[in-house]
Amino acid sequence: MKKDIHIPEVKDVYIAVVHEYNETYKVYDWNAYIINDKSVALDLVIIVTKGYSEAKKTATFRKKIDVLPAKSFAKIEMLLENVLSINNRFNVSFFEDNTLFEKSFEFRKNTINEKALQNIPLINIKGVLKS
Repeated sequence: MKKDIHIPEVKDVYIAVVHEYNETYKVYDWNAYIINDKSVALDLVIIVTKGYSEAKKTATFRKKIDVLPAKSFAKIEMLLENVLSINNRFNVSFFEDNTLFEKSFEFRKNTINEKALQNIPLINIKGVLKS
């Protein structure tokens, strides 16, 4: 029975944590984004995030995006500095052409930092990317 279940591979969908300037508070924040680099829209995107370590864990955060257009991105949440020192997991589910896709993106503890910054596609800002 398990052999009959086909789980399609997720391609061209990424999670990025970017370091961007907050004009309101005049500080730099770490913000998580989902990026759809596909040529088709994603429907009913569900993102479930949580931070964890052996000693700590955060509350579970859920975000729903009805439609994420092709070649676009959307902000998921702001990450506080103290959450960067623990593992952060983003479980993403979405429909593409009536097919359910699912992928887990994990940022290991202390991997989100200024030394790891690279240019993020579509957003055109520096951050840390998981594919």
